[in-house]
Amino acid sequence: MDELVATVTGFARTLRAAGVGADHERTQNMLRALDHLDVADSGEVYWAGRLTLCAAPDDLPRYDRCFAAYFGGQKAVVTRTSTTSVTRHLAAELEGESGDDGTAAPATASRAEVLRQRDVAGLTEAERAEVHRMLAMLKTARARRSSRRFESAHRGVLDPRRTIRDALRKGDVARLRHKRHTTRPRTVVLFVDVSGSMAPYAETLLRFAHALVRSEPRATRVYSVGTRLTPITAELRHRDPGTALNEVSKAIPDWSGGTRLGDELREYLSRYSARGAIAVIASDGWERGDPELLGTQMARLSRQAHRVIWVNPHKGYEDYQPLTGGMRAALPYLDDLVAGHSLAAFEQLSERLAHA
Repeated sequence: MDELVATVTGFARTLRAAGVGADHERTQNMLRALDHLDVADSGEVYWAGRLTLCAAPDDLPRYDRCFAAYFGGQKAVVTRTSTTSVTRHLAAELEGESGDDGTAAPATASRAEVLRQRDVAGLTEAERAEVHRMLAMLKTARARRSSRRFESAHRGVLDPRRTIRDALRKGDVARLRHKRHTTRPRTVVLFVDVSGSMAPYAETLLRFAHALVRSEPRATRVYSVGTRLTPITAELRHRDPGTALNEVSKAIPDWSGGTRLGDELREYLSRYSARGAIAVIASDGWERGDPELLGTQMARLSRQAHRVIWVNPHKGYEDYQPLTGGMRAALPYLDDLVAGHSLAAFEQLSERLAHA
């Protein structure tokens, strides 16, 4: 909660530097409003601030510009994971870059674009906090699939039960009734490698997993993989990203160890099913187990899943070649091998999941 207060206070300071009357009382009103809203919903936070922090019609365009600049070039959500240092940094930056008309300059938008493309392993703590804040705002769509359930429709297959029921009620067949299959979001099964070689990317991957769970809690299953398979979907269902990551850190017993992905996939496929799902494996492929076993389990997974996507942070580099034993074993069974090193890469992955 202290980090949320620090973030909102920093935003109010930014608004005051731009000439908006966001005084202490109005700031407290916004915090009280956020207690009743979803802080992971950018629209709700945007309107909470606009309705509580603005005092006059002239404040509205300044508010919009400050909101966009403060949250990295888009209408972004205030999250509890934002650090005080990041808040102060952005506030100071905007105070020094306000234009002649008292509005915030859009320089931070281009700065945010640079952050979107950078490898998270090379970011400072403050920069990584900014990327994580933008990642919490990521709207993740999901491809849909037909279900076994039906719904009434103007066109489609004939619905004999409803047609006969109407005929018995009305005495004749007034019109034919039709039905069609309903749709539901396709399940995503995400395996996040938390071994030592993935340490620079593990937290960011888990925050992406949190965004997936938040968008489709019933159609997302997440497991950490290292030396053992650990289900962490329940921990990621917390609305607040910071709370969710704290719970995940308590649940995972094998942080920064080795990777035995073949054994863990075998365990998963013996206990669960990925039938019809999109299977996403986030790993660099440094397999300490038997690569042949990994290949066998990848073959089983590919037969079950609708699509298999491997997310490798090193794929973001132009000279990358899948030469590790794990990657060579898995490659024949992949539908996609994509990058996973930056915010832009995660946005592209989210788009891929929406059309898989």
